[in-house]
Amino acid sequence: MHRMGIAHDHHHEHERIHRVEQDILSKNNLAAERNRGYFEAKEIICFNLVSSPGSGKTTLLERTFMLLKDKLPLYVIEGDQQTTNDTDRIKATGVPCLQINTQNGCHLDASMVHKALHELNPQGRSLLFIENVGNLVCPALFDLGEKERIVVISVTEGDDKPLKYPYMFESADICIINKIDLLPYVDSDIERIRNNALKINPRLKFFEISASKGDGMEEWCDYLQHLMKKNYV
Repeated sequence: MHRMGIAHDHHHEHERIHRVEQDILSKNNLAAERNRGYFEAKEIICFNLVSSPGSGKTTLLERTFMLLKDKLPLYVIEGDQQTTNDTDRIKATGVPCLQINTQNGCHLDASMVHKALHELNPQGRSLLFIENVGNLVCPALFDLGEKERIVVISVTEGDDKPLKYPYMFESADICIINKIDLLPYVDSDIERIRNNALKINPRLKFFEISASKGDGMEEWCDYLQHLMKKNYV
């Protein structure tokens, strides 16, 4: 009887946790829709950049801004648990950037972004990049109101990353394969990365780049400019 009581309590505890999780996601989704309305009203194209730590998201943004800052209005919201290191790097490019420190939090949520937007106040017809906390699990669940979700994977992380973290790749629109200059030195294959990602999400669009060296950046920047013209020019 005592064991049955423990199982019964465990069942109810599981139900309670599930309800709390659903409530959190429901509130986030409402805030995300509010953000989406803000972006649509101001004709802002918003990207949510997600990846493991060290994949090269900040370097990708730095290189992108070097090529586009004189052509398009650009803004950044930076998410990290601690420090302003990445924000300092972005501001050095001349692009406006606002830092969100999540402390113990492993992801940004839509309410955090909503508050940041009012402080950053990006102009209309611009590109906004949200660099999420480095994590391939928690950020996958939280819509921020972005137009496109970009998952960045470096060739140093292994071919099976999409299979290990399927929901992140399933929820993404674009997959950027970074650090291709290191391919001669690692046991990794771009085709295997692509094929594994496509098993999870057949609609993914791919860019193969080296953000540090500049390889593949022209195609990536052409895509961003085309997207802006397609939507708002």
